[in-house]
Amino acid sequence: MKFPSSSFRTLFTLTYYLLPLVLIGYLCSPSTVLAGNLTERIAAFPEWNDKPAVQTVKGDLIYPDWMVGTWTMTSTLVDMVAPLAPEVTTPGFEGNRDFLNMPVICQVRFVPNNILERNKAIVPFLSLPIKSLTKALVVSDRAFNGLSLAKAYLGDRVFRVWVDSGDPNRMTTKFRDNRKLFSFAIGRSVEQPDPEHFIASELFQQFFQAPEKPYKNQVETTTAYTHQPDGTVSADQFTAVYLNPPHPKAFVAGDRPVALYRYRLRFVQ
Repeated sequence: MKFPSSSFRTLFTLTYYLLPLVLIGYLCSPSTVLAGNLTERIAAFPEWNDKPAVQTVKGDLIYPDWMVGTWTMTSTLVDMVAPLAPEVTTPGFEGNRDFLNMPVICQVRFVPNNILERNKAIVPFLSLPIKSLTKALVVSDRAFNGLSLAKAYLGDRVFRVWVDSGDPNRMTTKFRDNRKLFSFAIGRSVEQPDPEHFIASELFQQFFQAPEKPYKNQVETTTAYTHQPDGTVSADQFTAVYLNPPHPKAFVAGDRPVALYRYRLRFVQ
C-alpha cells in the first residue's frame, strides 16, 4: 500500500511532539534550565535562523505534576512557513496545508514514572490511584501517545509504536507494510517561569526506513504549556525541520530550518 507523502511528512514531524508531548529529559534544575532562551525563541517565531540551544539528553523529560492523567488532546495546525523556499523545500510541505485549521483529536497520557518502570501495564492505567502518585516524577507515556497520535493521522496503517526499554529517548514506529520511523532525542532544554507555565524544547534525529527512499533529518519541537484555572492545559507548539546530509540541499540550509509549523494544543480530562 502506498501512503500519501503529506501524511507521512506530517507524522514525521508530529509523532514525537508529545512529547511532546509529542512530546520527552530530566528534572528542571539550574543545570538544565537556560533561563529565558526558550521564551525569547518563541517570541521570535518564525524568524528562526538556527537550532535551539539544548544540552545532551539524560533520562526522560519530567513534566509538572499538573500534567498527570489521561487527556483528550486537540491539536490544530495554525501556521506553516517554508523559510528557504523556493530554493530549499521539503517534499510534504505543501501537502500539509490540508491540515491547516483542522483539529485532530486523540487520547494522550502522562504518568508517574514509577508506573512505567515497574509494570508495563500489568495494572490497568485507569484503575491506578493517580492523586496518590503525583509526587513521583511525571513523564509522557510515549508508546501510548505515539501510537494514539499516529493513528489519529494515519489510521490502521500504523501497526505498532514502542520505546527502547533501556532508553526512553529512542522510539520506533512500525507501519503495516514493514516500513519504520526511528526517532532519537539528542538534545533538550526546559524552562519553568512560574508554577503554572512550562516550556520544553527537544531536538530529534529521525530516520524513515523505506525501500523506495530512506530519509533522515532533524526535528525540533518547542512547546509552551499553560495550566489553566479550570484544570485544563493549553499549549503553543512549534516544530522545525532541519536537513541532514546526504540531502543535496543540506549544506545550503545549514542550521536554518526548512519548514516551520505552529500548533495550538488543548488538553481536557
